[in-house]
Amino acid sequence: MALIKCCFDAEGPDFFDSVLSKCTDPGCCCWCCSALRPRYKRLVDNIFPVNPQDGLIKNNMEKLMFYSLSSPEKLDRIGEYLFQRASRDISRRRNGFVIIAMEAMDQLLAACHAQTLNLFVESFLKMVQKLLESTDPQLQILATQSFVRFANIEEDTPSYHTRYDFFVSKYSSMCHSNNDDPSMRKQIRLAGIQGLQGVVRKTVSDDLVENIWNMVHMEKIVPSLLYNMQNSRYSNNDNITPESPTEERSDPPQFAETCMRELVGRASFGHIKCVIKPVLNHLDNHQLWVPNYFAIHTFRIVMFSIQSQYSYTVVEALMTHLDEHSQSSPKIRTSIADTLSKIISIAAGESVGPSVLEIISSLLTHLRVSVSRNMSSTNDEQLYQEVLINALGEFANHLPDYQKIEIMKFIMGKVPYGDPDSVTSAGKGDVLLQSILLKSLLKVGTKYQTIHLNTTFPPSFLLPLLKMSLASDSEMRLLVQQIFHTLIDRHKNSEKLSKPTVNVVELDLAIEKATRPDVIFIRKHGPDIYVILKNSLELISNRVENIESIYTTLALLIVELCSEETVLDMLLLVMDLQDIALKNSQISIAIKFNLHVTVISLLVLIANVCNITTLIDYANKIVESRSTEAPHLLPDLKSQYDSSLPSKIPNTLLVDKTIVMECLKVIGLETGKLQQAVGYSTSLQYRHSWVDNPGRSSLGDINGGAELDSAGSSPGVQRKLPVEELTFESMKKILTETNNDQEVEDEKRLQLSHLFRNAPFQDLVKKTQPKHEVLQSKLSDIFNNLMIEHRSPPTSATSPPESKLQTPAYELHFPEMFVC
Repeated sequence: MALIKCCFDAEGPDFFDSVLSKCTDPGCCCWCCSALRPRYKRLVDNIFPVNPQDGLIKNNMEKLMFYSLSSPEKLDRIGEYLFQRASRDISRRRNGFVIIAMEAMDQLLAACHAQTLNLFVESFLKMVQKLLESTDPQLQILATQSFVRFANIEEDTPSYHTRYDFFVSKYSSMCHSNNDDPSMRKQIRLAGIQGLQGVVRKTVSDDLVENIWNMVHMEKIVPSLLYNMQNSRYSNNDNITPESPTEERSDPPQFAETCMRELVGRASFGHIKCVIKPVLNHLDNHQLWVPNYFAIHTFRIVMFSIQSQYSYTVVEALMTHLDEHSQSSPKIRTSIADTLSKIISIAAGESVGPSVLEIISSLLTHLRVSVSRNMSSTNDEQLYQEVLINALGEFANHLPDYQKIEIMKFIMGKVPYGDPDSVTSAGKGDVLLQSILLKSLLKVGTKYQTIHLNTTFPPSFLLPLLKMSLASDSEMRLLVQQIFHTLIDRHKNSEKLSKPTVNVVELDLAIEKATRPDVIFIRKHGPDIYVILKNSLELISNRVENIESIYTTLALLIVELCSEETVLDMLLLVMDLQDIALKNSQISIAIKFNLHVTVISLLVLIANVCNITTLIDYANKIVESRSTEAPHLLPDLKSQYDSSLPSKIPNTLLVDKTIVMECLKVIGLETGKLQQAVGYSTSLQYRHSWVDNPGRSSLGDINGGAELDSAGSSPGVQRKLPVEELTFESMKKILTETNNDQEVEDEKRLQLSHLFRNAPFQDLVKKTQPKHEVLQSKLSDIFNNLMIEHRSPPTSATSPPESKLQTPAYELHFPEMFVC
């Protein structure tokens, strides 16, 4: 009766369809159900053995596959029926039949053509989800393996209605498995990582499916991978390279690292921040910044995996995160900055244009904030500042030289100077900030290779740097000189010239002939450099280290630039330094003695570098005399001397300008400049006038031909235009050239006017001296001729005797100050 009722209780016109719709039990044993069941169901039922240990019946599975390929429209029904059987077996805990159903699903998935695959996908994913929802770890691992195989299949027709939210959440939770069995815990975590990799591969390349880059998904995927990477043996040390060998996929930490590389490598420019933000949040939440081994390891993975043109985005995100931690402890900020310094060099090669100065500006801002936060500069805060400076240097190290120059100019522009009339008025905060910025500048300078000095020292960089060499703080001045040493020394001589010495031959200096651009540079900027260095030597707060550093700067200039065209200026500076030691009463006896030591050391160096034999002999003679009579006037420098030493020094122990000139005349050098000059100006007013006005042209700029136009200024003289055909184009050309010439002439007049108003009197004398000699000689010749031709009759005896001694007016020489 039960069988009859099962078959004939159906209602409706279609007996068979109604029977099938009423009987939904796949295990129904009634004859009509089994006989009238659709063929695909019978084929599915036939693949299951009586005993699940026997496994899938292969012959029947081949029949099912043939049927599904010949009737692809039945795929969705086959998949749904397999899902129903698997769901029933899961609820009855018959895992053997579940495994067989999943295996059948996998084979059908592999056998189906791509065009019809989407008919089967929904049922397949429902099956995978059902297995993942079970509490049996083996079924979860089985479902993950099937999903990974599915993810590797490319679909021609995307299933844009398919959702992967559940899979992301489930696989992320599996990555955090805490199963009591270590072996099972490892397998579950590995399955979770594999599942996340499959989800990313399935969704990242298809625009129609769900956007896996949404933060709601990345905040689950990225922390899950990082959680497993934390156990990597490479995350507890700092010796990590991108070529680190990877282990097999059976190791969750290494496999998580591989997936992380793949995830970052697939990210486009707009999606990089979606990956980086969860990384930063994970490091914050799990307190992984201190120590920062794992943070450095993670960001190196990111930087080496990311597309090179996007690397700046990672640096930018890390800097923004450092801004967000502005109120955190110095240790955390130091760790973040240290991580930045380890990866910033990777991004430097791809940073161009504004992005370079953007990074530098951000680092300098952090330095400024650090200085203002803690005026006492604790050890932790100082370490933070050093790490930022190191990051700046690492960034600059991988930039081309022209960008390093721009960075140094940019940093110099950030240095506070205090009162424009004096660098000594800076407050404590400004002094500390000056020191930090100069250290940053020195760090960048160590990464720069100088080729031409005029390129390394543009006026906008040289003049502010010279100004800082007059700072009131001795440590600041020492930093400035160290910057000069780094940028001037092109032949690695700075270490050999670190202290004054008269044994130059033993130093084995590397000397190369000065190039023409360098000679032009020192002739143009040499007076400014020499004046400031000389004034810096006069400061009463100088220590031995300061004098030694200035000696090193001057010695490097001599080695790099000494030639026949510059030797007179250098010797003139030596004589000026000796005058300071003799005449300046404000400096101490110790500084005076140190200056005398510096003078003889520079003289010996100039003589040997220029290979002037007579000058070498004279310098050695002074050294021998001092070694006998006054050894304290020879190296090394001392901070204190015996109070019984006489302050007055015999002339025989000093450098005699006359003898130096004779030594130069022997080799044919013109010594008029050395004879007539009384030294470089030491006026503070002059010093500040050019320091505060960097745009002023030096004498070297004017000497090249800044002459007033005599034809334009003479009355009655008209300038003739070139003779050519009178056309519109020719007239236009003449008018344009006339306007341009007028602008050039106006500029020359302004420069010449500025020169004669602001330059020291002695410089003006030197500039006009040759003209004075010629003019005076010509006038004397003219008046002498007139006196011979128009001689007056002799005076009478009654004339007063004084008239005989009176000098004729035409024999009076013109005073120098009236010569123009």
